Amino acid sequence: MRVLLVEDNAELVSLLTKGLGQSGFSADSVGTVEDAINVLATMKYGAVVLDLGLPDEDGLVLLRDMRRKHDTTPVLVLTARDRVSDRVTGLREGADDYLPKPFAMEELVARLHALLRRPGNLLGRLLTFGNVSLDTEGRQVFVDNAARTFPARETAVLEILLRRGGHVAPKRVFEDQLFGLSGDVGSNAVEVYVHRLRKMLGDAGANVRIHTVRGVGYLMAEEKRG
Repeated sequence: MRVLLVEDNAELVSLLTKGLGQSGFSADSVGTVEDAINVLATMKYGAVVLDLGLPDEDGLVLLRDMRRKHDTTPVLVLTARDRVSDRVTGLREGADDYLPKPFAMEELVARLHALLRRPGNLLGRLLTFGNVSLDTEGRQVFVDNAARTFPARETAVLEILLRRGGHVAPKRVFEDQLFGLSGDVGSNAVEVYVHRLRKMLGDAGANVRIHTVRGVGYLMAEEKRG
């Protein structure tokens, strides 16, 4: 799952990116409200981790802008403002959670997972379709309840498909979630990872198949076996 870090402290961004990466998240980062608004206008994230003390605007400006545009992306405010009145203000402006600095990475990760499990986010811990399951926190894949080891990118592709089991996932969603703002997306990069995942699922005995919907994206469907 890809998250957006809105934080101008480069050292903290580095620590967050590393810590989140170790917990199965991918992170993009921007350092201003203006950049965050521009990025959110073109990309979809699983969650936003938002600092309030940004150089161009108060982070609450971004929060208000998101909610005014009916953007329901979960927002976890991460800030040095730790007074009760600050927390109340943030929550009233539309924040989903509030974590004061300094913080423990384990708590941040746990809070993000809790946000993503909330109804409406389609982000339960265990995703299942056919005989394939994914523990989204442990990043463990199961086929017929047997644990399988899949690489990180292929696991990310599987997660996207499982969240939309039976429905088409647009190719742009894969590009955003797999590569984010890095821009390192080859013309057939998504196809390569989907192809690898197809083979891994087939070799593992999965009863699901990934279909290509030309010009749109990919669809996971359960195969009926007689």
